[in-house]
Amino acid sequence: MIETEARHESKTRILDAALHVIRAKGYSATRIEDVCEEAGLTKGSFFHHFKGKEDLAMEAADYWGSCTSALFAAAAYHDLAKLPDPLDRLLAYIDLRKALIQGDLPDFTCLVGTMVQETYDTHPAIREACNRSISSHAATLVPDIEEAMRRHGVQGGWTAESLALYTQATIQGAFILAKAKHNSAIASECIDHLRRYIELLFTPPHAENPLPR
Repeated sequence: MIETEARHESKTRILDAALHVIRAKGYSATRIEDVCEEAGLTKGSFFHHFKGKEDLAMEAADYWGSCTSALFAAAAYHDLAKLPDPLDRLLAYIDLRKALIQGDLPDFTCLVGTMVQETYDTHPAIREACNRSISSHAATLVPDIEEAMRRHGVQGGWTAESLALYTQATIQGAFILAKAKHNSAIASECIDHLRRYIELLFTPPHAENPLPR
């Protein structure tokens, strides 16, 4: 039992290290040696758990999804008592994404967004793992968007699913700009625009002063 727990702990350390190293260096530049050094473990320990770097990347994508899912599942924007309007819950989600932009670029940028840019054509298995992570997170927003559309009488040539994916496209694009400019402020500004856009989508055409901010 102790040996099994030790193996599990070492695998988790490698996965945590991979999240940090890949977000800092990118998938292509990351070496197994870099991950082992970050984890404080040997290559022997690495190959006990993973067949190679691609196998690590696929498991890291799923691990990232599990970690972030837990964070968002516990977030305050799910509080129906405080936020009975689903639109307010959606906007609170956007506010949380902005609040998470802290520290250096590798601290807040997305692992799967980073990897898929490099691997979408050359490593289809990694691409699918990244897609699974991004799309499953977007799907968690769909119920609130659908309810907001009903409550606010919004109809149009778009679906709740498409808006949920659009939020992720905007956030991932914000991270890319932050990297290009080496400045996290642009990411925050992009998310502010995303919030304004969603407010406009749910604002009746005749409403006055639709944007209070």
